[in-house]
Amino acid sequence: MTRAPATPTATGSAAEVFLVFLKLGLTAFGGPVAHMGYFRAELVERRTWLSDAQFGQLLAISQLLPGPASSQLGFCLGLLRAGWPGAVAAFVAFTLPSALLLIAFAYALPLASGPVAGAVLAGLKLVAVAVVAAAVYSMWTSLCTQARTRAIAVLSTAALLLLPAAWLPLLIIPISAVLGSLVLRDPASADRRSRITSGHGRRTAAVLLALFLVLLLGLPLLASGQPDPLSVADAFYRAGALVFGGGHVVLPLLEDSMVSTGWVRIEDFLAGYGAAQAVPGPLFSFSAYLGTLLGAGEPPLLMAGLALIFMFLPGFLLVAGVLPFWAALSDRPLMRRAIAGVNAAVVGLLAAALVDPVFTSAVSGLPDLLIALLGFLALVFGRLSPLLVVIGCVLARVALLGLP
Repeated sequence: MTRAPATPTATGSAAEVFLVFLKLGLTAFGGPVAHMGYFRAELVERRTWLSDAQFGQLLAISQLLPGPASSQLGFCLGLLRAGWPGAVAAFVAFTLPSALLLIAFAYALPLASGPVAGAVLAGLKLVAVAVVAAAVYSMWTSLCTQARTRAIAVLSTAALLLLPAAWLPLLIIPISAVLGSLVLRDPASADRRSRITSGHGRRTAAVLLALFLVLLLGLPLLASGQPDPLSVADAFYRAGALVFGGGHVVLPLLEDSMVSTGWVRIEDFLAGYGAAQAVPGPLFSFSAYLGTLLGAGEPPLLMAGLALIFMFLPGFLLVAGVLPFWAALSDRPLMRRAIAGVNAAVVGLLAAALVDPVFTSAVSGLPDLLIALLGFLALVFGRLSPLLVVIGCVLARVALLGLP
């Protein structure tokens, strides 16, 4: 017999939250959508921390705001279960396993030499092609359901490919929000069957939202343009603050700040992105890998921690800041239409990144194209685990060494 769901109030301990999310951080493969399934099975069905309707409200908040959707959802679950210590415990426990694995991969990267190691890295880049293509396909079918949202997505892709300026994505997103609010049909409203009551009030929420803006506007003033701590904090904070859709959508923003600036080679960038598909936990842990690579003049672990914290921080400030206002915001049709416009632009942003630099940097011939295509088909239609696709792409690319 199922127990009645608990109300989402701070009735647990941070230690309890840490242990539950550490288990999830070690076992939750498959990306943000899969993570949400893991969270629901563990916290709604098994532990009854909250009801399905309450879980749906938290899910809607994390989907509508910029930032890592699954990590924001976990942060909220920890916050409502055990207050601010619970929120921090959920983040640390869910993120730590993947971050440590990707830091280790960054340390091992300079040791990779010879044809086999080169083939492994090439295979990881092909994984990136398959995974990003699958994300574009999935987001296109779920977010671009109207002719007008499809038009916004296509126009965004065309603009980014024809005018590859670093500032253009920052312009396209607000334009799409305005356009969506004016021309799109009203999406379905949020589930009203259950309201979420946060443990902090609107005054605290306003302070958090103000801090979000201060860091977003203030960090660029302190950045030098070189990969020093302040510039790294600015680059990762900006990426985390502007990425709608979470997960794979962060790729073009990080590529712009890491590769276009010359801080990280595109080969290393894509190899790490491919490796990130093979580990459990949030994809945003990719930031720890990049921070380690940037640690030439500073301690690598310091830079990895800095990149990781500032990657996640804006999403957490936003979701905690919006939580007390959520009931009123979610019922406004204008807000829902604006978000739908932003989501359509995000599909276009990711599609442009799929073309350049992901595809152009990873695919060098017909065999590479076939491997990436098979990986895409395995993910989308075969519904295989990303871990299996990583293994398959790498083994296939290594096998090419034996062919004339």
